Parts: sequence; structure tokens; C-alpha cells
Amino acid sequence: MKVTALVTAYHPDDRLAAVVESALLTCSGVIVSDNTPATSPSVAEKLDDPRVTVLRTGFNRGLAAALNSAADELPADTDVVLLLDQDSVLPPDLVPSLAAHLADASIGVVAPNPWDAVHGGSYEKLVRAAGPALVNRYGVMTSGMLVRRDCLRAVGRFREDFFVDWVDFDFCLRVRDSGFRVVQDTTVLLPHSLGDRREHRIGPLRTHVLHYPVWRHYWIARNSTVLARERRAKDWRWSLGAVRYLARWTVKTALFEPQRWSCLTALLAGVRDGMSGRDRQTYVPTGAQYPAS
Repeated sequence: MKVTALVTAYHPDDRLAAVVESALLTCSGVIVSDNTPATSPSVAEKLDDPRVTVLRTGFNRGLAAALNSAADELPADTDVVLLLDQDSVLPPDLVPSLAAHLADASIGVVAPNPWDAVHGGSYEKLVRAAGPALVNRYGVMTSGMLVRRDCLRAVGRFREDFFVDWVDFDFCLRVRDSGFRVVQDTTVLLPHSLGDRREHRIGPLRTHVLHYPVWRHYWIARNSTVLARERRAKDWRWSLGAVRYLARWTVKTALFEPQRWSCLTALLAGVRDGMSGRDRQTYVPTGAQYPAS
């Protein structure tokens, strides 16, 4: 199978070159969709390989729009699409190991098990010894995801009104709607960083919290609420899980976020807009371009 990698970037550091090099070991080509504003230099401009295409529009369009732009440039003979973030350097056996599962025509998406190489431990609470290596999932993380090309055609474009958060879960849920399976191989690990992840204590208890800028809290709340509302009839268990996730996120924000009041205001605005289906350009980062509502 011919595999083409789509790499999304925003103010990437030198790791981007390592990501592209690792992808070229098992992919026939790489398309880098760079959201870095035109006013800033980008290391993507230094990539010099005929197998690499770099797309720059000069503003931050959001994750979904970057993925869509890259997907529009896929070669016609691509069989499988690999999605990658700018900091996900691939282990050499990842693509062959995951692609082998696509021999099963029912599988549309297969993903690795994201591994926090900095803090240690898997993001996914999966115990490999307690169950099968390959598990069905409602959704998987974008980075490291392999998508069958005919599945991508059937599902359609990534949801640009989500801008960044929950783009992957919305896509995966639509993959399932289209009759394909979404699976995760828990034995295939992908080193990945979610950002500013810190450990906090409450007495003897310890918890890990992701600290994001205020605007990200809006999109986390808005998009999780949209999906929970839209999926409540078809996937009510998943919708309930999304509501629980948002509740836990809100509690952790109230307890541990230094800008808690600004973040809680953004979360509340996100829930309100998620219930109504609207969105706010005021919660798009400065210098970004967002599709009009």
C-alpha cells in the first residue's frame, strides 16, 4: 500500500525535520500543512526533499482546515493516509505494524497507543495484558492515525468549525457512521506530547493536569458539548462520557489553573455556544483566520 503522511504544524521547532525524516522511512511522500503566520519564519521552509510538499497560507486556520488543505493535495495513487503532529517522531515499525491491520477491509482507521515520553505512561488507560492488543474505539488521537483512503473519501472533510479540539473524535465518530471500524493497537507506542502537563497534589492524592491558554478552554467546552448534544440519540453512552470528561476538566480547571476565572468564563461560554451550535471568533487566537459562522 502507498502511504502518504500529512503533517500539521504551527510555529514548529527543529523536531519537525525529525518527524518528516521518520515518516519518509515508510511513506512515499509527506505533505506539511503549516499554519505559522506569514509574519513569522518557519523551519518548514528549510525542508528540502522532492518527496516533501510544504503548504503555507500565512495564517493559523486551525487544525481541521490544515488537515483538509493537505488532504486536497494527496496524490491520486495514495492508498493510506498517515496523520501526524509536528512533534510525533515515528518509531520505524509503527506504519508497517498498523498498516498490516488494514488487510481487514472493515477497518477504516487504526491508531497507535500514545506514550508520554517526558512523564512516562500511556495516555490511554489500557492494560495490554488484560485484553486483546487490537481494540475497537469510539475515537483515537489524530497524530499517528492511519486512515484508509476510501474511508477518507466516504467520511468527508474534517470539521473546520471545531478549529482545533475534538476534531479527531468528530472524524472517528463519522467513520463509524460510515460503516468502518476505528481500532487501536495498544502494543504499538507513539511518543507524543500533549503540552504543558503537570502533576498536582491534594493531600495524599496526585493528579495530572494539562494547562492550556484561555482560548483553548473555550474550544474544549464548546466542541465537546456540540458532540455530546449531536450524538445523544445514536451514542448516548459516548455522549454521557463526554459530559463527564467536561465536568472533570472544569473541576481541575477550578482547582489548579492559575488563570482560573478567565478559563472558567471561557468554559462557560463554550458550553453555552455548544448548546446553541454557535461559535465565537473572540476565542480564536490573535492572527488566526476562522470560517465565518
